[in-house]
Amino acid sequence: MSYPSSLQSALQKASKLDSLGVHLIRIAVAIIFIWIGALKFAPYEADSITPFVANSPVMSFFYEHPTEYEEHLTHEGQLDPAKRAWQTQNHTYAFSDGLGTVEILIGLMVLTYAFSRRLGMVGAILAFLTPLVTLSFLITTPEAWVSNIGDAQYGFPYLSGGGRLVLKDVLMLAGAVVMIADSARKLLSPTTKVSRCPASKEPTQQWIGLP
Repeated sequence: MSYPSSLQSALQKASKLDSLGVHLIRIAVAIIFIWIGALKFAPYEADSITPFVANSPVMSFFYEHPTEYEEHLTHEGQLDPAKRAWQTQNHTYAFSDGLGTVEILIGLMVLTYAFSRRLGMVGAILAFLTPLVTLSFLITTPEAWVSNIGDAQYGFPYLSGGGRLVLKDVLMLAGAVVMIADSARKLLSPTTKVSRCPASKEPTQQWIGLP
C-alpha cells in the first residue's frame, strides 16, 4: 500500500522511535518508584497502604495488629492524632519507611543502565517483581473493590479507588519486560576494539564485554 510522501516520511520517523521509547519507559518507571517511594515517608501515604499490607499473607506480619486496621483508617488530608498514635504502635510507619527506601533504590537502579548495564538489568528485574506483589493485592484486599453499601455496582469487576491505583501496575509490569529484554540484548552484544598484533601489521579484533 502506498502513502503520500509526507505520511511516508512521518511513518519512517515513527518506526525508529522504539529506541527512544525504551529510554522513556526506564525514566517513567524510575520516576514512579522514586516519587511514590519518597511519599512512603509521609504518614498519609503510610496510612493509605494499611489495608493492602494488613491483608497480604506475605506482608501482614510486619504489623503488630493487622486485623484491627479498619477502625483506625484515615482519609487523605485528615489528621487524627489518636489514629496516628495507633498506626505508630502498629509499626505502620516503620514498615512504610522501609518500603519507601526499597522503592527508591529500585528506581535508582533502573536509572543505572546509563553507566552499568548489569545494574540496570538488576533494576529492571526488581521493577518486574514488584508489580507482581502489588497486583496480588487485587486478590487479597477487600478494599480493592467497591463495597456493598447500597449501590448495585459492587465487588468484581468494580474497582475502588485503591483498586484502580493497583491496576496501573499492569503497565509497570509490561514496561519492566521491555527493559529486561533491552538490557539482555545489550549485555549479549559485544563491542569491538581494533588493535594490532605485535607480530603482524594486520589489525585484529578483541571482543570486550559490556560493563
